[in-house]
Amino acid sequence: TSSPRAFSTNSYWLTGSNGLVLIDTQFLPSDALRMRETAIKETGKPVAVAIVLHPNPDKFNGTATLQSKGVKVFSSAQVIEHIPAVHDIRRGWFYDDFKPDYPTQAPVLESLGATSRKFIEAGLTIDLHMLGAGCSAAHVVVQAGDINFLDDLIPSGTHAWLELGMIDQWLARLTELRAMKPAKIYPERGPAGGVELIDHAETYLKFVRDTVLAAKPSGELSRFRQWRLASAIESRYPELGYPIFMRDGLPTIWKRLQ
Repeated sequence: TSSPRAFSTNSYWLTGSNGLVLIDTQFLPSDALRMRETAIKETGKPVAVAIVLHPNPDKFNGTATLQSKGVKVFSSAQVIEHIPAVHDIRRGWFYDDFKPDYPTQAPVLESLGATSRKFIEAGLTIDLHMLGAGCSAAHVVVQAGDINFLDDLIPSGTHAWLELGMIDQWLARLTELRAMKPAKIYPERGPAGGVELIDHAETYLKFVRDTVLAAKPSGELSRFRQWRLASAIESRYPELGYPIFMRDGLPTIWKRLQ
């Protein structure tokens, strides 16, 4: 798990008979290196590959660093398609605050294709589910038996990343996740859990949607009304961290629900 400054981002590894599969590559290249070194130290096995779950920098920023250590980094064709544009936007947001520990170039990943499939690597066989838009434009879910590794689709202990405002699509993704019948879910941030994490995400997203609809969205969202909406959501969920994830998405949700 990275520091709060790097958004408390979880990454994971799966141990195979002859190597490791990393789940995501971290927000900062230095954390990607620390993750790799920790995994090798804990297991005594080499890192074979990493899988990026969606096009957000806390998933893909460590790609080049891991590749420089001989790690192959994969994602779905849909996720890869969106990475360059997302990188350009986020570099404008973050580079000055984190330089030189922030990549200047968009990473180049190897494609897993566009459809769900089994993936065999490092002596492991895992299922990869290629999902459509939710909190991002595309997602990959890694399933190992009845354990799912997820990205921002499942917020655990934090507000949801609502930048794209696609609540209905996101709810559809949650229905797909529920159909996978996971016994345990390992999310990008916060503690792992069971199907209750899906329940919470669904209830949260519906509350956000209903709160915005109750304000009868039309025209531009004023700063005062945005503050009132955010305050209502934070009052309902005072225990959740990173409220900025929710606040910054409200103008887009407002437009989508008109």
